Amino acid sequence: MTKIFGLRAILEAIDSGQEIEKVYLQKEIQGSLAKALQHKINDNNISFSYVPIEKLNKLSKFQNHQGAVAKTSSIQFKDLDELLSELTEKDTSPLFLLLDQISDVRNLGAILRTAECTGVDAVIVPSHGSAPINADAIKTSAGAAFKLSICKVNHVLDAVYQLKAHDIQIVSITEKTDTTIYDIDCTTATALVMGSEHKGISNSVLKNSDHKGKLPLLGDIDSLNVSVACGAALYEIVRQRR
Repeated sequence: MTKIFGLRAILEAIDSGQEIEKVYLQKEIQGSLAKALQHKINDNNISFSYVPIEKLNKLSKFQNHQGAVAKTSSIQFKDLDELLSELTEKDTSPLFLLLDQISDVRNLGAILRTAECTGVDAVIVPSHGSAPINADAIKTSAGAAFKLSICKVNHVLDAVYQLKAHDIQIVSITEKTDTTIYDIDCTTATALVMGSEHKGISNSVLKNSDHKGKLPLLGDIDSLNVSVACGAALYEIVRQRR
């Protein structure tokens, strides 16, 4: 884990796709750069807290911090193009998991844990608008975040196009269909798509999906937690591939 000092440096780190675990801001910080950073933090669901200047001085070891210090994630992300070439060369039916703006870090951690347990070859997450893979996510994943190949992409739809170009079918889990996941053949190269907790999968991704499948809900509650739904779908794929 490394630290970044200064408002502008942290802004540039976020814009470049660097995974930020947490940002510490000086209490009552003012100015246009501070406001821009606060907006960027909110837009990217980055954990932050307001702290006294003494805390920042300790974190920065008295370097010039301008009222802001960020801790970066220790996760090493893979390049999707390189990983696609590597996996499709050695495996005729790789399994990808594409997460469309999962916003809760604990849901993300639980999903990563299940993905590792079910043999997912790679997890794809957007660089913006998604929960960060921070200490909470890593803890919830039980360390799976370090064992998985994780790719960050600027746009989820672009990742869909890349996957389809390598003959990988896109299977989206959504309630907007009459087909269940049990009716879809996932024994070939597959990318399973899970959507955000509140909005589900974006319409553009749904339109470009090869298959849409739902999980049957037999009780009165009309939805599942996304990490639970992801686990159920992944284990159906495991069952099919046995």
